[in-house]
Amino acid sequence: MNSNQLFEQIQKKRSFLCVGLDTDMEKIPSHLKELEDPIFEFNKQIVDATQKYTVAYKPNIAFYEAHGVKGWESLQKTAEYIKKNYPEQFLIADAKRGDIGNTSKMYAKTFFEIMNFDSVTVAPYMGEDSVTPFLSYKNKWVILLGLTSNVGADDFQFSGNPPLYQQVIKKAQYWASPDELMFVAGATRAIMLGEIRKLAPDNFLLVPGVGAQGGSLAEVADYGMNSKCGLLVNSSRGIIYADSSENFAVVAGQKALELRDEMDQLLNRFCK
Repeated sequence: MNSNQLFEQIQKKRSFLCVGLDTDMEKIPSHLKELEDPIFEFNKQIVDATQKYTVAYKPNIAFYEAHGVKGWESLQKTAEYIKKNYPEQFLIADAKRGDIGNTSKMYAKTFFEIMNFDSVTVAPYMGEDSVTPFLSYKNKWVILLGLTSNVGADDFQFSGNPPLYQQVIKKAQYWASPDELMFVAGATRAIMLGEIRKLAPDNFLLVPGVGAQGGSLAEVADYGMNSKCGLLVNSSRGIIYADSSENFAVVAGQKALELRDEMDQLLNRFCK
């Protein structure tokens, strides 16, 4: 899937919503915990209920790794289920990998060959040779950490002149085209999305932090949207944990629809 195809899905669904599958066994409805694979069953029902209103799903790998082999099996079943039943969805492995070239090559093989994700989040600290193994796969994407929304981001990302996050975004564009490279940009620093958009006018931005973390969707669009939308806005807790009863999936679908309707209005405003 290239950027034009992704924009086509955004136009078709009138949505740039990404649902984060941060599936925590302590938070899923209790009636699912008796099943053989409660994590997969939770994900399956969430995906079925929200897929009409989304263009992407983003499992956070840590929530699966924490369960060892069973967690990896749940993750792979989730990826396979989405690919088989909703192949138009853009599938993100939120893994934040980044290591020397040979190790990155194995990470890339895991997520692109074994699990068939469309993209993977990558940490840029070790530089170009730690990122290029992920870029060797045709029709796959690297989503590079640009500006994050956590408090500790201030420790390094704003150091230097220009700030380190700006150096990363400028340098990385020499490594790949906007059909291969996105950047993570936190919604809770929405005003800085304007600076990022100036540095990377054509790249998609993956924007976490809307909803439970306090980010404003309208501000994200004001500062970050381009003529082809250029945004994937992630919501996790505000959708998948909106209800803990047996009706959880229905409520998740309703929450996704509410965000989709807000996104539709913003698309009409910015991407006519």
